[in-house]
Amino acid sequence: MNEIVVRPLRFSADVPAMRAFLETLGLRSRIESERGGWVDMVAGRGMVALHDAASSSTGAKARDTRVSFEADEIDELKGRLEAAGYQEVAIWDEAYGRVLSVLGPDDTTLWIDERSKDLYGYKLHDAHPDARWSVTPRLAVQDQAAWQRFLQTLGGDNAELVRFDPPAVEVEVRLELSTSEPLDEVVRRLVATGYEPTEAPDGLSVVDPDGLILRVHG
Repeated sequence: MNEIVVRPLRFSADVPAMRAFLETLGLRSRIESERGGWVDMVAGRGMVALHDAASSSTGAKARDTRVSFEADEIDELKGRLEAAGYQEVAIWDEAYGRVLSVLGPDDTTLWIDERSKDLYGYKLHDAHPDARWSVTPRLAVQDQAAWQRFLQTLGGDNAELVRFDPPAVEVEVRLELSTSEPLDEVVRRLVATGYEPTEAPDGLSVVDPDGLILRVHG
């Protein structure tokens, strides 16, 4: 089965601090660049990728968050997307592995990395995802129905994990998490590492090292 996982991509001015913060919450580091500046992290469902903003080749700024995905195998996915009517579906090789791009809803170019088997230049960790945690990003988009159709085409948990805010002219992505772990335990870990979480509807809020509010839904 070709697993395709939602993976919000955060461009950060301090990748080590963001990594430590997400590990405190409950995510686990899986792969990191030996030169620094990149790490992907796994939860029971979903992933988060952290990229050093200063070394971005796409003009991303610190605190930018984008939606991306990771797939086991992108050749099969290319055929599936083309059969569903999506345009400008292409595959090429990057230094870090194979990548698929597709013109998605709201004329947004979306990137799907193939899970790399060649880890030259990267360090693989023996990550054991905490099944109690999920990555549940929130999107503000123009055409929510089109985005839901796209997520359903990808399959897996994506249509369930991605949530939507009221419509916006430009696509906006917010990193959020959900957990079945008791929130008082999460609060204790955050306070012990210097954070000041506050209660929020159905969970808690905390300011992350990039200065953005992250919601944890309980």
